[in-house]
Amino acid sequence: MAEKSDFEKATFGAGCFWGVEEAFQEVPGVVSTAVGFMGGTVENPSYRDVCTGRTGHAEVVEVVYDPTVVRYENLLHVFWTVHDPTTLNRQGPDVGTQYRSVIFYHTPEQEAAARESKEQIGRSGKFRREIVTAIEPASTFWRAEEYHQQYFAKQGRTGCRF
Repeated sequence: MAEKSDFEKATFGAGCFWGVEEAFQEVPGVVSTAVGFMGGTVENPSYRDVCTGRTGHAEVVEVVYDPTVVRYENLLHVFWTVHDPTTLNRQGPDVGTQYRSVIFYHTPEQEAAARESKEQIGRSGKFRREIVTAIEPASTFWRAEEYHQQYFAKQGRTGCRF
């Protein structure tokens, strides 16, 4: 494994962050995950703040990964498979801008890869509707309260059940 300083970050919003985090934890080369908020206008928002839909934040998962073990493109593949990128501001029963589909890129290379993968998934025929996923520059990551981190593991559950 690479040195800690060689690790990279990727940030994805794909609905409720609990299930998204769990999916990324399963990927070899992912060193750590954290759930939180990005893309809004309020500093250090709480989960309750974000749930109002008035802060502009998305629920996101910050993924720290070893690029010598897993490529960013592999993380993008996981992102496209864990949610429906054709529903605007909604995933399953969760509705609101905080549940939007969004890729926050940290480097120009991530931006290029994200845009290319979005085009590819759109052309693939996998989805009948237009891909509405936003691709935006990463901003401040605000870590969610501790009880949200690795939520399913703490609850003895796996996956979202609706």
